[in-house]
Amino acid sequence: MSAPIRWGILGLGAIARKFALGLKAVPDARLAAVGSRSLDKAQAFAAEFGGARAHGSYEALAADPEVDAIYIGTPHPMHRADAILCLRAKKAVLCEKPFTVNAAELAEVVAVARAERVFLMEAMWTRFLPAMERVREWLAAGAIGEPRMVTADFGFRAEWNPGSRLLDPALAGGGLLDVGIYPIAAAAMVFGPNPARITGLAHLGATGVDEQAAMVLAYPQGQLAVLSCGVRTETTHGLRIDGTAGRITVPNFWRADRAILTAGDRTEDVQLGHQGGNGYNFEAAEVGRCLRAGRTESAVVTLDESLALMRILDELRRQFGLRYPMENRPEVRKSGSPEV
Repeated sequence: MSAPIRWGILGLGAIARKFALGLKAVPDARLAAVGSRSLDKAQAFAAEFGGARAHGSYEALAADPEVDAIYIGTPHPMHRADAILCLRAKKAVLCEKPFTVNAAELAEVVAVARAERVFLMEAMWTRFLPAMERVREWLAAGAIGEPRMVTADFGFRAEWNPGSRLLDPALAGGGLLDVGIYPIAAAAMVFGPNPARITGLAHLGATGVDEQAAMVLAYPQGQLAVLSCGVRTETTHGLRIDGTAGRITVPNFWRADRAILTAGDRTEDVQLGHQGGNGYNFEAAEVGRCLRAGRTESAVVTLDESLALMRILDELRRQFGLRYPMENRPEVRKSGSPEV
């Protein structure tokens, strides 16, 4: 593919707007079309971002022959159906995290992607930020010796709104799926995605979802990850990787633009911007690289890793005693549910 990658966006909420802004910083990509359940909303969004084609249904966007790849920004419970719709239309898919509500749903989506031989990736945008790439370079070079401990947190204080996607169990609300995936994925970047032991505790609030949670993941060689998340508790958003010969610290790691290496007498503090974008540009660029190379998945965020992380989320929710309503019945799209 020599022409720009033609993107569609499915679901036009706040996260979709961030992706559209990031896409402007990708030289070989352009926004070609958008899809919403409301044609008026799609037309307004398209006009805001350069006059892309507007579709009044997700089905129409998936069927658009002038679209190569689709970014899915709908709420968690809709990811499975929306991804399968696009994959069966032979559109490459970048699906917002968490990939699905549970591992069984994701296994179904992955099976469709592999059967159709179509590209699929979870939108783990943090993994592609230049600061996190530098962290991986330091780790690969042994700059802190053997990594032994990861400490990470991501929590914020959301306003009380029981019907919001953050607190409504019918929308798979709670901290674990919304932001807990970030520290868990950070630990996987360092130690791999398959801990030997998973332990978690959570406070389930008035709506029944996890308002805050703490997790410890133990790995086969004795490494530990101490993680926390929340949607009603403000935390530092920090990542620290402690090794046998030093440490790496990443402030605001989920949107990192800085990383600090401390090892003996060596201190390296790098500040790496988002190259004219907002950070979402890097995951879009990765999809473009993969499509041009004929790949059906990324080597940086693999489908097997995403499956493993969903299994971790499933086990933690089992320990929390948290099961979502849609897991007890066939999937039904909630009428009027928001576009994230």
